[in-house]
Order: sequence, then structure tokens, then C-alpha cells
Amino acid sequence: MKNPIGKWFKGLSRTRTSAFEQLKNVFKENEITPEIWDNLENLLLQADVGLESTQKIIANLQQTIKTEKISSQDAFQLALKQELLNRLSLYTEINSKEVKPFVIMIVGVNGSGKTTTIAKLANFYKSQGKQVLLAEADTFRAAADEQMIIWANRIDIPVITGESGSDPGAVVYNAIQAAQSRHKDIVIVDTAGRLHTRHNLMEELIKVHRVAGKAQPGAPHACWLVIDAVTGQNALTQAQYFKDAVKVDGVILAKLDLSARGGMAFAIQEKLGLPVLFAGLGESLKDLQIFSPAEFVDGLLTE
Repeated sequence: MKNPIGKWFKGLSRTRTSAFEQLKNVFKENEITPEIWDNLENLLLQADVGLESTQKIIANLQQTIKTEKISSQDAFQLALKQELLNRLSLYTEINSKEVKPFVIMIVGVNGSGKTTTIAKLANFYKSQGKQVLLAEADTFRAAADEQMIIWANRIDIPVITGESGSDPGAVVYNAIQAAQSRHKDIVIVDTAGRLHTRHNLMEELIKVHRVAGKAQPGAPHACWLVIDAVTGQNALTQAQYFKDAVKVDGVILAKLDLSARGGMAFAIQEKLGLPVLFAGLGESLKDLQIFSPAEFVDGLLTE
């Protein structure tokens, strides 16, 4: 049995307190009334589940209640729990496949927590016995390379950087070649925090993606988008641009512990059609957790 007083329980405390913890007040006298559905809708929207996902959750739950003739609060919450789990059906196992080096490209807007997340991701793979190399391809942001070097030194992982203003594609090419010669298992590429309104910068990101494939067939083998959970669904419009440009195939939800909008995980799957792969549940290097739908939902609903 999972211990509810764990990372997910603590990491989701703000979302749970602001919305899901109030579910206990939805029921009155074990009777399902129209008011219950209105209250549930408000709570789900408050948690940033999103209007479309919320409407589908309620519609499916109403059908379940009718079919199974549910009338108690406990049964209602069990049905809600199952429905929330069903909404996270895009969950996939994390693996780095049998290719060396396995190249992971990380994208996201400035301020999303991308660089810190990369350090946590590198530490995660190192803890699994993988040989990791970092590529700092954000050659536009001042001091980006210094920040990455500090993280790399802290976790004792090599990093390839470039001169300020240099070609980020060249940095990625050199990093992959270095990883090949040093027999590294994984290359994690940091990219500039592109604004979707800057067409030329998005084109540059596409170029970096293409150059990676020239250095290593099939690379990047994964392209993951870092989304700041604090910004909630406001980040989803920008996320769509990244998905369209560089074939994003997964999301890392950063700063989930700082957000009361954890319900956006449902909206990510609904609107983007992408699985959440990892979630940041704290500030330490070990606080990047593989996303677990069951533990996520438990963390939302456990009192």
C-alpha cells in the first residue's frame, strides 16, 4: 500500500487545499442534487482542470452514477477517482531505448524552470547508472552556460557549451559527437526559451532539431516540453506551438509543488494529446518524479 504522506501528497498540497479537499463538503445528506454537480464543476475549474475536461468528467461521472445507482459519498468519490484516472490514459513508461547516445531535446519558454529541470533529469538518469552528457544550446540568453555549468559541476556531469551568440546547432552537433566518442548513454539538450510570437527563433529551434539528426540518426529520440505548473493553462497555447514545430512527445510539469493548478495535468492530455512524463515536486535534485497517474490522483483526493 502506498504511503499517502509522501512526495505526491506534499507536492500537491496547494491544489488539494484550494480545490479537491473541499469535495467533502459537496455531499449533503447522501443525496445527489444539481447543486453537487455545480459545486464539483467549480472545484475542478478552480484546480485548472479546464472547461472541456471538466465537462467530460462530469458527464461521464453522471452516467456512472446513474448506471451503478450510486448514492453514498464514498462511492461517489471512488467513481470520481476512477474517472480522473481514466482522463490520464496517455501515461507511458519512461525508457531511453537501446540506442547510444539517446538524445533528449528539452524545450520550453523562458522562466518555465527548464534549466533546473534538466539538472534534475540528468541526476535522475545518473542515479540509474546512466552516463549522461549535457548540451547547453541556449547561446542567446546571457549566463545560460554559467548556470548550466554550475548544475553540471554539482552533479558531476560533463557539459558542452558554445560561445555567446554562436550557432546552437553546432553546440548540439559537437555534444552528440563528444557523447559518441566518450561512450555516453544519454545526451540532454537545453534550448533557448523560445517565444511562440518570435517566428525566427522558432525556426532556429527547428534547425537545432534537424542538426541533431545529422549527428546521430533518429535524434533527437525524444523531445520533451517543460511547462510551468504555476502559470496553469495559460501555458498551453504556447505549448501547442512547440508541439507543432518540433514534434514534442511528452511533458515535464515543473513547479507542481508551488502551484494550486495541478489539475492542468488533465488539460495537457485533453488539449495537447501528450503524456505528462515527470513532475517537479520540490526544489532538491531528487524531487523530479516519474509521473504516476495513480499517485497523482491519490495526492489530489487523499485527506
